[in-house]
Amino acid sequence: MSFMAQSSDSPNRVVEVGGPNAFGSDDIPEYDSPSRILVVLPNWVGDLVLATPALRALRNQFPDTHIAFLGKSGLSDVLSGGDWMDEVIHWPGGKSRPKRRQGFLGLAAELRERRFDWAVLLINSFRSALLARLAGIRRRVGYDRDGRGLLLTDRLLPEKAKGKYVPVPMTRYYNAIARYLGCRDCLTKLELFTTDEDESVAAATIANAGIEAGQPMVVLNPGASFGPAKCWLPERFAEVGDRLVEEHGAAIVVSCGPKEVDIARGVAGRMRHKATVLDDPILKLAPLKALTRQASLLVTNDTGPRHFANAFGTPVVTVFGPTDPQWTATDSPNERSLMVRVDCGPCMKRACTLDHRCMKRINSDMVVKLATELLAERVNESIRSNAT
Repeated sequence: MSFMAQSSDSPNRVVEVGGPNAFGSDDIPEYDSPSRILVVLPNWVGDLVLATPALRALRNQFPDTHIAFLGKSGLSDVLSGGDWMDEVIHWPGGKSRPKRRQGFLGLAAELRERRFDWAVLLINSFRSALLARLAGIRRRVGYDRDGRGLLLTDRLLPEKAKGKYVPVPMTRYYNAIARYLGCRDCLTKLELFTTDEDESVAAATIANAGIEAGQPMVVLNPGASFGPAKCWLPERFAEVGDRLVEEHGAAIVVSCGPKEVDIARGVAGRMRHKATVLDDPILKLAPLKALTRQASLLVTNDTGPRHFANAFGTPVVTVFGPTDPQWTATDSPNERSLMVRVDCGPCMKRACTLDHRCMKRINSDMVVKLATELLAERVNESIRSNAT
């Protein structure tokens, strides 16, 4: 994998990010050490978790710099307990276009007054680059995508083949920005935190579900905010849940977001055994992190909670359909992924226009097999831990 980077202050200067001669003293334009950095975060839960190695690298490289994160207010819970940043700023809301425009310009004015030195754009949007430019931030670093190249001072060019972006793990994609800024220790391990409050809410949820001490807790996550094409069939989630109750004595918990309640209830309604649906109230992202950390196993579509599990080392079976696993690949030893290759995929579409064959060809036996392996490994780890 290779990336290219170009500074618009030096239009003829191009370096290969990640190449053998990258980051030498003659490769990167000279800038004063920043006293204030604005990091614009990804908009998806999973992408934000995948960006945590880069966030850690930036914090380690600039320990005395004031680092502010800018992101969607709904994603603040993902960051709860984290120490990567000094503050979190939210994108303005507003349902009407005039209010959104007014909020956007107001935010740009606020950031200009606060005199940030660098803007690090982990998100690929044109809006983020325009905001940084209007805010008068001198150095603006990000990928040259969505027609925003002229708004950036430092442009990273992701690799393309035949006019299409080459799939690369997002951890490496974000880490390339951090390395370009001088960060040397860019790991790939995902990192999340929980607070005492998060853990208390999760513990209460487990107690209310009647889960006994020592009983395996399996969380099923059948929804996906990306769209229905990512969702494995509810009846097969139900089959997996029943099998894990019967074969492993598991307690089944079904998680969901605000728009996924019907899917979660549909899974529980198809099960022969009891399942607790986290729909009243819907568990917020922060305590869901804690619940995932405490789970024995997560069975999920390719969506945000999958990355919670990988960050905490929780065993997880991930069912892939229309998305290319290469984009979100991690080094987690406790993840097992399932995907059936079809001639129309991976299409990356939110809704299937054919017969959803990529998901229908994955049966419950495939998932149960991997789940059983992971649960056995979990038991063996517990035995070894108690023996020492």
